[in-house]
Amino acid sequence: MATLLEAPTKSPQTLRRAPKVAWGSPMTYVVAFLFVGICIAPVLYIILGGFRTNAQITNSPSGLPSPWVIDNYVSVLVSDVFWRQVANSAVAGVLTTVGVVALGLMVSFVLARYDFKLNGAMYSLFAAGLMFPMTVAITPLYILIRDLGLMNTIGGIVLPQIAFALPTTIIILVPFLRAIPKEIEEAASIDGASRIGFFFRMVVPLSLPGVITVGILAFVASWNSYMLPLFILNDEMSYTLPLGVQAFASQYSVDTARVLAFTSLSMIPALIFFSLFERRIVGGLTGAVKG
Repeated sequence: MATLLEAPTKSPQTLRRAPKVAWGSPMTYVVAFLFVGICIAPVLYIILGGFRTNAQITNSPSGLPSPWVIDNYVSVLVSDVFWRQVANSAVAGVLTTVGVVALGLMVSFVLARYDFKLNGAMYSLFAAGLMFPMTVAITPLYILIRDLGLMNTIGGIVLPQIAFALPTTIIILVPFLRAIPKEIEEAASIDGASRIGFFFRMVVPLSLPGVITVGILAFVASWNSYMLPLFILNDEMSYTLPLGVQAFASQYSVDTARVLAFTSLSMIPALIFFSLFERRIVGGLTGAVKG
């Protein structure tokens, strides 16, 4: 009798096959890279243009810097006006984000967790706000801000931005809050938690992906806002960055390289911010659709 036991061998049929990856047709990648190139090319042109001189841009508009020049970026970075406009944009963005998240979360909680007669009507009213962009109401907004004495102030920008960001915020947050099981609220009530306690201890943490998403969208929209500051602000030191770019381009219209450097520095913060939180935005929107 043989004392050695042979290790059982698995037949090829029992081996788990590695799943095949569907790469798609080559034409799909060609089209995808084409669209990516169309989107990235203007950004790269602006950034590289800041490292060139006006003579280089005139002689070869689409060429690379030769030699590379950093004087344009340095002159912008040492400017007090640029950093003041960055601070104005940051303050407006932070205040808008805080207001949108706080008010949107509270309104969404009421619409998602309370049953009352006008629930559907209120939700439809906020949803209808998506059909009215700020450009349509810019004249009434200007008159209202002027009568409130908020002309040429950050508050005159923040309040309308919060109001026009609330519809999108509520549309995204309501599904998150509706997806919270009622059993959790009942258990929290049995443990002695009030509705306010349940809101801060349970609702806010559970809806954090949606909160982060609407916060990022509100901040980026405020940072890139141009139309509203154009009507409200009239002092260069109170300009936000998008409005500052337009003023700088008008002031240094003959210095193309310097204008490109200013434009590059003004859009880099938003690009970095959006790139860092891209997954958060996609995840929040996906959760809202599923909810």
